[in-house]
Amino acid sequence: MAFPGTYNFNYYRGDTAEFVIRPKTSLGSDFPLSGYTGQFIIANRRGSTGTQYSAQATVNTSTNIVTCTILPTTGRSLAAGTYVYDVQINNGSTLIYTLLTGSMTVSDDVSGAI
Repeated sequence: MAFPGTYNFNYYRGDTAEFVIRPKTSLGSDFPLSGYTGQFIIANRRGSTGTQYSAQATVNTSTNIVTCTILPTTGRSLAAGTYVYDVQINNGSTLIYTLLTGSMTVSDDVSGAI
């Protein structure tokens, strides 16, 4: 395993944004996600003092992928600026892996409708 990966991206405030993570083992095969749940947290800064926003991390155990989604309801609560995020999986007891981390730059939409 070579977790975590880094992915920095731009986000248009209030839109739906999705990306997929396909974790692999150190041998290059699919990481078995059976028994794991996902978490996708966006924050204005790293550490426990940051304001956190929850997005969706849906684990599909039949395909061994994690689908990360920022819904418009979460996106509307983000002001324009730069945020950080982590996508993690855990098995509910002892194992926690951070799959992906990075920054996201939020831009206001043109219409101002949100």
